[in-house]
Amino acid sequence: MRRVFPAVRPVDLLTFGFLAFLFAVTVYFIKQLPNAVFILLMYIVLSASLSLLIYFKEKNNNKIIRMTYDIVFPVITVFLIFDSLGGLIRYINPKTYDHLLIRMDYLLFGGYPTVALESFTHPVITELLQLAYASYYFLPVVLGAALKIKGKDGAFNKSLFFIILCFYLSYIGYILFPAIGPRYTMNHLQNIELHGIFLRDIIDNTLNALEGTKRDAFPSGHTAVTLVVLYLAYRFQKPLYYIFLPAVLALLVSTVYLRYHYAVDVIGGVLLAVFTVYAGEKCYDCLSVRSSS
Repeated sequence: MRRVFPAVRPVDLLTFGFLAFLFAVTVYFIKQLPNAVFILLMYIVLSASLSLLIYFKEKNNNKIIRMTYDIVFPVITVFLIFDSLGGLIRYINPKTYDHLLIRMDYLLFGGYPTVALESFTHPVITELLQLAYASYYFLPVVLGAALKIKGKDGAFNKSLFFIILCFYLSYIGYILFPAIGPRYTMNHLQNIELHGIFLRDIIDNTLNALEGTKRDAFPSGHTAVTLVVLYLAYRFQKPLYYIFLPAVLALLVSTVYLRYHYAVDVIGGVLLAVFTVYAGEKCYDCLSVRSSS
């Protein structure tokens, strides 16, 4: 029997739901948000675009539509939603919690990890760790492309769901516990400026220019998403796991060494990754039933 409605993946239901959640939050705080109309319009356009992609993918499943649906649209959506948080967080939850994170770092480690790591500072180390930090933006795409090339569509859809779920959960963390991070709050305690060799300053300046949120320290999304990607690589594409592992370990160190995160942010990111894997399994199975019914 022919389907009346196009097939919708669990990750699509997840994205529709998260966009609806952000839409509702924006409407609730609309009087406090100077860019509320623009933000609402963005959420509407993203939802409409996803609906059209689902429709045209079903009607005319060519390579361009499929690539847009599978890879291009999720990447753009994650970036645009993250960018929209810059127009939300500072108005709906204006205070930051850096003082609590700094205190937790001190209680756990007996000092300030970003300051303590100054004794290991070297331009070569800084350069390599900055590259590792930037790998966060590429590892999910590499995994997804590898699964697609291997024809592992089931593994791809499940991996995409887990990764997108981790992103969205980290965004909720930024809304609930906004923090700007040690590069701003503890700069007066640092005695050494970080400099690399070739690309470090370019990458850092680019990330600062692109990042509109600036209150995204806790939990560490870099840590959480990258660990989820590493788990998925081990599960579905094991050769990539061994390639990713050194970069991921370096990335975990880089978050604190480069002063983007407090150490407790990284701990929060690890816990978020574990929760994503646990909750992702249950949510994926539940939404799979709904999307096929």
